[in-house]
Amino acid sequence: MLDVYAEVRAPLLHLANYAVSSFGERLDRHGAEPGFQAVLAYAGEHPVGYAYGNRIEDGDRYWQRMDPAPSETYTEQPVVALKEIGVRPSWRGTGVARRIHDRLLAGRDEPYVTLMVNPAVGDGKVHALYQSWGYKDIGHSQPSPTSPRLTVMVRPTR
Repeated sequence: MLDVYAEVRAPLLHLANYAVSSFGERLDRHGAEPGFQAVLAYAGEHPVGYAYGNRIEDGDRYWQRMDPAPSETYTEQPVVALKEIGVRPSWRGTGVARRIHDRLLAGRDEPYVTLMVNPAVGDGKVHALYQSWGYKDIGHSQPSPTSPRLTVMVRPTR
């Protein structure tokens, strides 16, 4: 997954929050959290994309850092947080990201899925893509001092 991440985020790797080592630390932390699940997409034996997430509940730091505070609709029961999704540049525009996303959510019991997106990435195209998948903006968050201000989005899991 680290190799795919490095290629996916290549233009941003010079920024502390996007460094491969920072991603590795986040992946280790997230992998130990409740409900962690990852999906990897392959073309033959070559990994081309990934997504992972975990379950979050009311009081989770994910929600605590959000402005404005999230609606009880999203915090009254666990939701799945899509923490990362990435597809190698040569595979973008092929539907791989959507298939990885949908596969990750297919077996989840949580009623909602949330994610954070940098609205500047791809000149807003990534944010617009998530909107086309049914996500809506519900606030903002800055998960760490080195991260950009992110838009928090949510949609029903199914």
